[in-house]
Amino acid sequence: MSDTNSVYQAYQGNTYLFGGNAPYVEEMYENYLDNPGSVPDTWRAYFDALQNVPALDGSNSKDVPHLPVVNAFAERAKQGGTKVVVASGADSELGRKRTAVQQLIAAYRNVGARWADLDPLKRQERPEIPELDPAFYGFADADQETVFNTSNTFFGKESMPLRELLNALRETYCGTLGAEYMYASEQNQKRWWQQKLETIRSKPAFNADQKKRILDRLTAAEGLERFLHTKYVGQKRFSLEGGESFIVAMDQLINAAGVTGVQEIVIGMAHRGRLNVLVNTLGKMPKDLFAEFDHTAPEELTAGDVKYHQGFSSDVSTVGGPVHLSLAFNPSHLEIVNPVVEGSVRSRMDRRNDPQGKQVLPVLVHGDAAFAGQGVNQETLALSETRGYTTGGTVHIIINNQIGFTTSDPRDLRSTTYCTDIVKMIDSPVLHVNGDDPEAVALAMQMALDFRMEFAKDIVVDIICYRKLGHNEQDTPALTQPLMYKKIAQHPGTRKLYADKLATQGLGETLGDDMAKAYRAAMDAGKHTVDPVLTNFKSQYAVDWSPFLNKKWTDVADTAIPVAEWKRLAERVTTLPESVNPHQLVKKVYDDRAAMGRGDINVDWGMGETMAYASLVASGYPIRLSGEDSGRGTFTHRHSVVHDQKREKWDEGTYIPLQNVADNQAPFTVIDSILSEEAVLGFEYGYASNDPNTLVIWEAQFGDFANGAQVVIDQFIASGEVKWGRVNGLTLMLPHGYEGQGPEHSSARLERFMQLSADQNMQVTQPTTAAQIFHLLRRQMVRPLRKPLIIMTPKSLLRNKDATSPVSEFTSGGFQTVIGERDEAIVANADKVKRVIACSGKVYYDLVKKRTEEGSTDVAIIRVEQLYPFPHKVFAAELKKYSNAKDIVWCQDEPQNQGAWFFVQHYIHENMIDGQKLGYSGRAPSASPAVGYSHLHQEQQKALVEGAFAKLKGFVLTK
Repeated sequence: MSDTNSVYQAYQGNTYLFGGNAPYVEEMYENYLDNPGSVPDTWRAYFDALQNVPALDGSNSKDVPHLPVVNAFAERAKQGGTKVVVASGADSELGRKRTAVQQLIAAYRNVGARWADLDPLKRQERPEIPELDPAFYGFADADQETVFNTSNTFFGKESMPLRELLNALRETYCGTLGAEYMYASEQNQKRWWQQKLETIRSKPAFNADQKKRILDRLTAAEGLERFLHTKYVGQKRFSLEGGESFIVAMDQLINAAGVTGVQEIVIGMAHRGRLNVLVNTLGKMPKDLFAEFDHTAPEELTAGDVKYHQGFSSDVSTVGGPVHLSLAFNPSHLEIVNPVVEGSVRSRMDRRNDPQGKQVLPVLVHGDAAFAGQGVNQETLALSETRGYTTGGTVHIIINNQIGFTTSDPRDLRSTTYCTDIVKMIDSPVLHVNGDDPEAVALAMQMALDFRMEFAKDIVVDIICYRKLGHNEQDTPALTQPLMYKKIAQHPGTRKLYADKLATQGLGETLGDDMAKAYRAAMDAGKHTVDPVLTNFKSQYAVDWSPFLNKKWTDVADTAIPVAEWKRLAERVTTLPESVNPHQLVKKVYDDRAAMGRGDINVDWGMGETMAYASLVASGYPIRLSGEDSGRGTFTHRHSVVHDQKREKWDEGTYIPLQNVADNQAPFTVIDSILSEEAVLGFEYGYASNDPNTLVIWEAQFGDFANGAQVVIDQFIASGEVKWGRVNGLTLMLPHGYEGQGPEHSSARLERFMQLSADQNMQVTQPTTAAQIFHLLRRQMVRPLRKPLIIMTPKSLLRNKDATSPVSEFTSGGFQTVIGERDEAIVANADKVKRVIACSGKVYYDLVKKRTEEGSTDVAIIRVEQLYPFPHKVFAAELKKYSNAKDIVWCQDEPQNQGAWFFVQHYIHENMIDGQKLGYSGRAPSASPAVGYSHLHQEQQKALVEGAFAKLKGFVLTK
């Protein structure tokens, strides 16, 4: 008890404990009661001690009443603290009311937004929230003029009558802007918001010119939609009508960002309002948009995409200087663009050496239903404050039309109070704002930007509006939403409401009509509606993609490195500082790698991969490798990060040899990601789409984990180039191999990538030696071709001695798309070969072992290391060596309906000679990727290997 008393008595003498600070301390004490960890350590120690001080009723209960605390502070005020305006003495009723006032203030800060005037359609009644009613705390009408201490507020007065305080709270928290921020764990962020909101009572103070600018943007937003609606009747455009204040929000954000020093803004959004943003925010020429509606736009892409998925970029002038705007290309999968934008922003930050994101700003625009419903949002938010993925805070804007897609009942919209509740997981504040108050919208955007720049955190502005038309212009929403659309039919429109408001303020009776006529004239002329768009500006950070365009995958790349460079790099990547104490298993790995570097033993997969990275960063190519276990490698083969076993702090004691291969090397970054596939792969795709000179790799912990990111693979990686002309060199490493580990950790679904392969859109490979992975990774950067690279990486081959390579295969040669027969005796007697087995991956080693056991000398085995684009010339040349062979067999580990069989059979048949027959040996068709029983796996594996040497049966294709 003596320690408790000493802490308590020490704080009793602290200068913080004077009457003027009583409300502040009371609020902190309430936070402590709710969560002791939410207050500073010194205060927590004091409150812990206070728990052990007997209550005034003499009990030993630790649930200390608030009244004695407040009275104690009031008593200290009488003894020399700041004067409290309420009354003298420790009257229990006045003390209770003082406490109640602080609770009332806290209630409005916490849940005042639920009473805010946010719905333009005014469809819903104000909810029952007793905590916002003074009567809940026992206040009567007679208390309205009683003066209470309000020094913990920012209303500009140390004390106020209850009536005045109540008005101030309602103006601040229950107007057309409702703020949610009190759940934040950082006290300084909460006080920041209180100061921002309460000093102005959430009311903007725009001058006449600024108000006219707001009306101009509303007019542009509405004008474009109405022009398109009459000119292109019935065509889909996903109208913004009802949410025109969004264009005001973007205008305010861009101009304010320019003032803060932001030089690039990357925008991700779905189709709702996208055409409006293209024209009225980014400055796309209306005539170019009209050409797309008229189907006269140039068709330069293999496939192309609809107009409301197209991206765009421009440079606009702001008071702070030029700002580059990029609207990311986006498929219809709504929120999937979000991590792509974040990756693009991180790439730009790294290029600018802007680690805090002060120069680059990500802006994500969401629909209310999608934001609450799509899981990729949770994954992207979870990335936001991790080291490898932070972008300095994202400004999220919700175009909240209160209807979603086809939802016909509000009870089916979501399970949370707000569509934005998901952001509470990262303590991000939310500003809900009525779309019919465009000034409040502009104010919310300004405060959102200020918060982001101050705290480097995500923030959400939820613009609550409505959707005048259906989901698209061919829809009839009244079929399922009759009540809502009766209200919408009666609504005059945000532009009309604001124009009338400005007219009453003396800014011109015809101002609104004049602006509407001027905008219509600009539309008829097909002119710019954003002024000024900079047409001749080019940033020093712009990327030149021209060296990587119109290249062929067959272009040769010199990927070997000189012997002297091999030795130098090998020494650097295997030498650990004396201060680092590695685990004994890791030490052995590095000792073995040192021997490999000297040529004492063959090089294994881990060393081959490491040397590829070392040679690239030494040559100036940055590397970014991420995945759920990429530092160590899922199968403990990489060990790119060495952990000191004697370290005492979490953030110390790691050494990364690949960051120390040369004095002026490029960066090597390896990231152990969060347990996410979809968002992380989207992020890496976005990163690679903005940096052709960095080797960007996403590694799945197991190949089948790519299942969780299939949307990114389908809608970006495989098709981004033919839809949008977006060249991308992202590399995917997907561990693949049938090792008896069951259905979920065997297959990387090779067949899916083969099915998606066309138009030479990507490279699908399955290398089988250490030298092959070395040359393949180097080829991805050294060759001036940027296509996604899919690597089916092995598991058992990581430690298979047969898959190792001598140093000579790294210092000469290159990646082999096809590896022919390696047995010199068989090659020398090629005319005696009766059968050729073609395969890909690990099964090659099983086939060689079987052939050795049988002593066969008339069977040649060819490995296809690149499955797409299929290397026809090289494969045909290998096959031609065995012109007397009558049987060609494709052998694979995967079931017949999976793997590469259905895709390569046509390629193989094309390169066969007359009279040859093509057969299959592998697992039977299966609904599952692999069996789950070890003994059954072994039986199947044995059968498929034996079948490769047996008489052809079943399906046989004859040339």
